[in-house]
Order: sequence, then C-alpha cells, then structure tokens
Amino acid sequence: MDARFTGRIALVTGAGSGIGRAVALGFAREGAKVAVVDVAGADGVAAEIAAAGGTAIAMGVDVGDAAAVAAMVTRTVAELGGLDCAYNNAGIFAETGFTADCDDDVWERIMAVNLRGVFLCMKHEIRAMLAAGKGGAIVNASSATAYRTVPGSPAYSASKAAVAALTRVAAVEYGGHGIRINAVAPAGIATPMLEKGLGDNAERRAKVGASRVLKRLGTPDEAADTVLYLCSDQASYITAHTMYLDGGAISAA
Repeated sequence: MDARFTGRIALVTGAGSGIGRAVALGFAREGAKVAVVDVAGADGVAAEIAAAGGTAIAMGVDVGDAAAVAAMVTRTVAELGGLDCAYNNAGIFAETGFTADCDDDVWERIMAVNLRGVFLCMKHEIRAMLAAGKGGAIVNASSATAYRTVPGSPAYSASKAAVAALTRVAAVEYGGHGIRINAVAPAGIATPMLEKGLGDNAERRAKVGASRVLKRLGTPDEAADTVLYLCSDQASYITAHTMYLDGGAISAA
C-alpha cells in the first residue's frame, strides 16, 4: 500500500473503537503521526500504533467541552508538529422514542456530542490549518439517518443532518485556503455501537443486512478506506460532499 500520509499529522476523534479506530490505524499504517482521541480506549489504539512502529499520542477528550477541544488541537500541533488531516467521528446514539416523547436532557446530550462536538473540532482544526498556511482535509461523521427517515431517533437524525449542512458551509468558507471539508454518512457498519443496538436479535440483524443493496453489513475497515481516501491527495478535487457508506440502502429506499 502506498504511504499516502507520510510526513502528515492526523487527528481522529471517537478513535477508541469502530470506524474511528480503523481510521486511526489506517492513517498510521500509511505513514501519518496520529492524535488518537476518545473518552475511552484511546490509549489502547495509540499503543497498537506504537507497537507497529508508528507515532501516536492518546487523549481522553469530551468533544462537547470547548476548552478541552481547543487544548486537544493545541497539543496535537505542539507534540506532533502540525495538523494536516482530521476525522471528526465522535458521536453517541440513543433511541429516544418518537419526537413528543424525546427527553430534553437526552436531546441536549446528543446534540452536545454529535453536533456541537463536530463544530468545536472543526473550529479549532481550521484555525490550526489556517495558521500553518498549508491547507488540509477534514472529514466529519454524518449518518444515513440524515437522509433516510428513522422514526424513534429524532435527536440523532437531526444532529447528523446538521453535521452534513455544517460541512457544506465550512467547505465553501475555507475552500479558497486549500482546506477541503467533506462528510461520510455510514449505516449498517458492524461497529460496537451497531452491535449493541442489534444485540442477539438474529431477525433484526438479518433485516438490517438485507436492506442493503449489497445484502450484508459493512466493516469498519471498509468505512475507513473511504475516510482515508477523502483525506488523501487522490480526493484533491472533492469538497463540500457527503458520501454514503451504507451498502446502497439510501438509494434502494
């Protein structure tokens, strides 16, 4: 595999498991120094990178905390030497019931992580990239639920739709500075979050797989490949775009 990210510094939130972990490992495998960020599990992923001969730092950060996010980016630049790529993946999901039954506190917590967290991360990542004057690439985690109606998840769906809109706005604002900003919209990826939701319900698991054009669940590594592509020079003319990672579910709906 080509070392597409040799000499570059990448930051990944929500990197302790699932797609975030696969992206962090992928960046390192292709030559990047990586800031591995999560509320739990970051140390283990950073250790995996170091054991494979790579360079990584681990940080436990609540992305809804403005001061913590600012410090996260500052530390990345100071200890790793800059910031070239970022994947803002940290997010939470909760089945809240229908809209009228959605608890206010649950709504606020989902928005704090999924939307405010992406906003804060982008805000400070963009500032670091502007200061360096070299451009950069940012990918945000939206979701197929932003485009496909899922009753019972009003907060999650709204947060992920807002991420897609925020991505487009920021991409237009900073494209002239060489900063590309895109999003991915995963669904049906076999992450710990999905596995927790499916549990031991074989019927539900089969239904989720069957709803995809490809008739199966996706893997974190498959999703990571797309994120890495969007951060690479191979995607140098792609910005303000949200790419579906759903095995064709949205198109087949």
